[in-house]
Amino acid sequence: MPSNRVVEIVEVGPRDGLQNEPMLLSTASKVEFIGRAIDAGLRRIEVASFVRPGKVPQMADAEAVLAALPPPRGLFYVGLVLNHKGFERAALAGCNEIGMAVMASDTFNRRNQGVSTEESIAAWLGIAAEAKAAGIRAQVTISTAFGCPFEGEMPVARVLELARRLAVAEPYEIALADTIGVGVPAQVEELVGRVSEAVPGTRLRCHFHNTRNTGLANAYAAVKAGVAALDASLGGIGGCPFAPAATGNIPTEDLVYMLHRCGHETGVSLDAAIAASKWLQQQLGRPVPGMLVKAGGFPGSVATSA
Repeated sequence: MPSNRVVEIVEVGPRDGLQNEPMLLSTASKVEFIGRAIDAGLRRIEVASFVRPGKVPQMADAEAVLAALPPPRGLFYVGLVLNHKGFERAALAGCNEIGMAVMASDTFNRRNQGVSTEESIAAWLGIAAEAKAAGIRAQVTISTAFGCPFEGEMPVARVLELARRLAVAEPYEIALADTIGVGVPAQVEELVGRVSEAVPGTRLRCHFHNTRNTGLANAYAAVKAGVAALDASLGGIGGCPFAPAATGNIPTEDLVYMLHRCGHETGVSLDAAIAASKWLQQQLGRPVPGMLVKAGGFPGSVATSA
């Protein structure tokens, strides 16, 4: 499948990025973080997760964050939900897109969500129907698609089975997530190609963690394989609280630099993304994992892409 010239970047820093931080940012700082992402040209932003505050205290103010954001004109405020109660909260808070995660690994699904993968599939089918009726865009992520810390390698057949079953609900897109950062480019190309064949016509997105320093290489492989969108977090912050030794997402600014230099369009300003990551470092009181925040762009490189 040919690569796409235009690649959408979904900013996940305010949710997936902050959920693994020991420091709790204030609601005002989270709102500013999202505002800086918008100013950089990001139009689809994962703003919060609607989970039990006791499990992920960093997301305890999800409703307050949504209430303080500007109206989503031309924007999609994405809320992560894991069950029907989470969906109800996200809908009431004003999310105009919801994303649900279903784990390819049943062990991980039980540890992360407290239910089996089968139960999560059933929940997704119901949530997707309700979201559609309410005019809320719904997408779903197959997490641990490239490997699990408890079950090891994830069989391709398992991911294909899940993709087919989840596609019954006609999601806006299906994402393949390397939750613990074990995937490599050859694996990405194969899995994206096989899933594309299994659910023809379904928009695909990928979500990579840089745990073993393959995140950007995997992102490029996914683009070459034809995915329409990639997740990334400003500064490269993030991780999963339930994945041992998890590290951050691929950095938004590093991804933008690579894509622009390879001739792809993102609509994101590299300069503004770097500035947002520098601001984020100050808020967190520590360096962020990204490289462009340290090195800057290459002289003469394109700072923005329409």
